[in-house]
Amino acid sequence: SMLIERISEHVYWFQSEIYAQVTAGVIVGNQWAVVIDTLPTPEETLELRRFVEEELNIPVRYIINTHHHADHSWGNCFFPGSYVIAHDLCRKSMAEHGIVALKTAAEHDQQFKQTKLILPQFTFTSGSINLEVGKKTLQIFHTPGHSYDSVSVLAVEDRILFAGDAILPVPFIADGNIDLMRESLNKIRGLSLENIIQGHGDVILRGEVTDTVDDNLEYLNKIETDVKELLDNRKPEAALSRITIESCGKSRIILNGLAEELHQSNLRTLYHYHQQ
Repeated sequence: SMLIERISEHVYWFQSEIYAQVTAGVIVGNQWAVVIDTLPTPEETLELRRFVEEELNIPVRYIINTHHHADHSWGNCFFPGSYVIAHDLCRKSMAEHGIVALKTAAEHDQQFKQTKLILPQFTFTSGSINLEVGKKTLQIFHTPGHSYDSVSVLAVEDRILFAGDAILPVPFIADGNIDLMRESLNKIRGLSLENIIQGHGDVILRGEVTDTVDDNLEYLNKIETDVKELLDNRKPEAALSRITIESCGKSRIILNGLAEELHQSNLRTLYHYHQQ
């Protein structure tokens, strides 16, 4: 049901067909593989695992969670015996909010009945950590903004960046911070990349990398300018609905129609942020 693509030697990409085009990655070594993020439903995460174990014929030893959001981390439990790596804030957020959120989800949605929250066992707070996988080096570093715990994973030799939700078809900052998001985008811009794997949506190819990052920076500047102007003119929060996603340079049809919802959520976040 999901999309599977080989991006480079020993590097694979997966995309959910069920929810919001969530992506995951796999890097294959000689003895074991690393999974970057899990998928939104148990069914798809198990399909990813089956592909690695049966098609690639290798066990999964590590999972890297790019951040704590459910659609990227709730599948950890379907890789028993694997170690989970994440930012220290990811572990904290999962412990504080994830357990309750999962309990609520399982009450409303049968498919999450078997899901258990597995917290990261290896965490870091600053700098970056490296993981050697076969002949590849994975560099894991903090790229906050979408959320405070967001990390990205660079496959160093391939120049492929698994950006998590630091790069999205529409930047989303409601659970994070716009200034940190800009810093992270500028950091990513300087990496001379072959591909970016976004947390949702399609693979960004070499020729599109700089434009994609710049588009996202322009979008953030535009929404901030527009929201500040509303506040300067003492307009109520309801006036935000007049700032359309198109007027900010993005399309509302991306991400199965979720884009407009994310956009309005960004506007509300900035409205309250600058109101203070």
